[in-house]
Amino acid sequence: MTLALLSPLIIVGSALALILLERRYPYEPKQRLFREGFFTDLLAYGLLQSYLLGLLITGFITWLDRHTGWSRLGLVSGWPLLLQLSFFFVTHDFYIYWFHRLQHVSPWLWRVHEAHHSVDDVDWLSGTRSHVLEICINQTIEFAPIVLLGASPKVALLKATLDAVWGMYIHSNLNVHSGRLQYVINGPEMHRWHHARDLAAPGKNYGTKLAIWDHLFGTAYRPAHKPARYGLEEPRYPKRGAFAYVAQHVYSFLPEARRTARVEAEWAAEGHAEPRGSA
Repeated sequence: MTLALLSPLIIVGSALALILLERRYPYEPKQRLFREGFFTDLLAYGLLQSYLLGLLITGFITWLDRHTGWSRLGLVSGWPLLLQLSFFFVTHDFYIYWFHRLQHVSPWLWRVHEAHHSVDDVDWLSGTRSHVLEICINQTIEFAPIVLLGASPKVALLKATLDAVWGMYIHSNLNVHSGRLQYVINGPEMHRWHHARDLAAPGKNYGTKLAIWDHLFGTAYRPAHKPARYGLEEPRYPKRGAFAYVAQHVYSFLPEARRTARVEAEWAAEGHAEPRGSA
């Protein structure tokens, strides 16, 4: 069986395994399998968006290589396959740590990252909810060097498979206790805190696959207790309905005044006489 056929089987098999493990060893026992936004995340983000953006990003990288010819230099093509994979695995993970950290302090970048934090019940599927622009930026930066530096085509496929499986794992509603391994390899016990509403949590645990960056740069956070809640504090973030996917993308581009006016209008419609946030 070719790697191209094996990869989706590994991803689907991992998803099914995580679903079963979540039912057997849940971190949050009351969390439902078919939680709010489940089918938006599965169909719109997980399947349709992933497929279309995969075609778009692949086409762009192919065009870029055709016009530069950089892959013909074969700068890493002589390396063993495992060394190639390890090199791109570590360097991209280092990049994503810093870009992710920047997304939480830049108002503009937060606009395209907040969708990822809008899920109130973090689980194996919630990691798929990421804005189109965020995916385009990160996956182009991830896969373009693999092609342009002349790596084996297997590297891109292996890394994409690792991304998918690891992304499901770190978001999973799984009660994992990995001990000292959590100082090196990231998992749900740290990443679920990144999605928590607790004051300290969203500014912590930016790592994706490796936890070492958080420990090295002082952003690791793993208290003994569990988070109280997950998701956004924003009360009117669009989550429901058949067009939730479209509404979430539109919401990212709304001017701040429009967002505030929308919240205040709904606050008044609920019968409150005083402005929202007043004493």
